[in-house]
Amino acid sequence: MPPPRVTAIHPLRAIEGGRITIEGAGFPVDEPKLPEVRVGESSARLVYLSPTRLVAIVPSDLEGGRTTVRVDGARVFDAAQGGASSSKGGGAFIDIAAPFATGLHQVDNPVFDRDGNLYVTYSGTRGQQVPVSIFRVRPNGTRETFSSGIVNPTSMAIDPAGRLYVSSRFEGTVYRVASDGSTETFASDLGVACGLAFAADGTLFVGDRSGTIFRVDSSGRARTFASLPSSVAAFHLAVGPDRALYVAGPTLSSYDPLYRIDPDGAVTTTYSGFGRPQGLAFDPQGSLFVVEALAGSSGLYRIPPDGAPELVLTGPALVGVAFDRDGTLVVSSNETAYRLSPSG
Repeated sequence: MPPPRVTAIHPLRAIEGGRITIEGAGFPVDEPKLPEVRVGESSARLVYLSPTRLVAIVPSDLEGGRTTVRVDGARVFDAAQGGASSSKGGGAFIDIAAPFATGLHQVDNPVFDRDGNLYVTYSGTRGQQVPVSIFRVRPNGTRETFSSGIVNPTSMAIDPAGRLYVSSRFEGTVYRVASDGSTETFASDLGVACGLAFAADGTLFVGDRSGTIFRVDSSGRARTFASLPSSVAAFHLAVGPDRALYVAGPTLSSYDPLYRIDPDGAVTTTYSGFGRPQGLAFDPQGSLFVVEALAGSSGLYRIPPDGAPELVLTGPALVGVAFDRDGTLVVSSNETAYRLSPSG
């Protein structure tokens, strides 16, 4: 009887706790000993198995970077090469995103500035005054206190001039944050202000969780731009290369739409099959990425111009996503931000 073989693994990026699917043939599921899957040197727990497919949980405490995935006794078959790409017992590879910042409370996307510094929040419970509202994480991983005094910092965005803005869902206010971390009120009376995104001309869009999308001009004056169903969590916003505003907002439904709002305020649905879609971001090439938080299938998806979304990174309880100018990827849960290099 030929040995089992591995033909594909997807997705090829993961964080600890994510589910990877191993496709192949001849996996021994009817024997007393089930197939053993190892990610790096750690054993991975199987949550589904069949003769042609294994689903395993990525173990914790792995180092970031390219990591082997092995199925005991299986050959890795590379269809592109027309045969086995490694000997019996060899492995295929996935890229593991390593923790970059911990001890956070993110409820939306982190953001990068022009110098590659990452900004993350500690939002706290409703009305809680926390010691540090925003942390700055240097490219080398050094985390430092950046700004304090903002109650429930929620969403952040960088304007075309490189300045940081942050919303407070508790106060319904958007603050402009100076380079020394000091803040000034930019716009107020914005409801349960959460998602933020800037257009190229400096117009700021703000999502009010109760259902209003505001358009705010350079003087801080807000006007209603569009109306959507209210969200139970937060609106998440991103402006695309087509100048349209893209919005996700989880509700109590099993599946929620991803909205596109054109520059005139007309709302259409781009995709309606996500379970609890959250953070949105465009990469440097203009591709849209969406975090889906539904238990069991959570991860980061790329939205192609046409066709079904593609799962590109798997991980549990993800909230936000961000790209820097070079394509470095950060995904975040409520508590931790994970980083992958562009070559990962």
